[in-house]
Amino acid sequence: MTNSKETVRQFLLQVRSGLHPDRAGHFMADRVRAHQVASEAPVVVERTPQQYTEHVQEMIDAYGPFTLTVDELLAEGDRVYARWTQHGRHLGLVDHHPPTGAQVTAMTSAVYRVEDGLIVEYWIQIDRQGITAQLQQAATER
Repeated sequence: MTNSKETVRQFLLQVRSGLHPDRAGHFMADRVRAHQVASEAPVVVERTPQQYTEHVQEMIDAYGPFTLTVDELLAEGDRVYARWTQHGRHLGLVDHHPPTGAQVTAMTSAVYRVEDGLIVEYWIQIDRQGITAQLQQAATER
């Protein structure tokens, strides 16, 4: 049986990274509660592994094949804190910003709750303001 920290590490490196998004079901429960910030307002959505696979594909469509580097991973009990950096290119429409081809860096952190070797819940924060600033700068440099 894999420990919680390794479950999250492999989920990030295999699924979230865009390398193997179709493997989401290996790391996620049938229904996962995702606590997110959208337009700076907290929301909770439920995602299936298939929906998460589609979500990663949307990231690939927007940023092309991107790299994901796990910067920090800490675990205690059933909770795993992860902080990572993604680098990609602005190749698709992102928040009404047409593609610029510019390099985009996203810094993200999340806390995952793991039960019986599967992610069942997570709380995620993405530096959306930083992404927006990068997209705006790229648009003005075109």
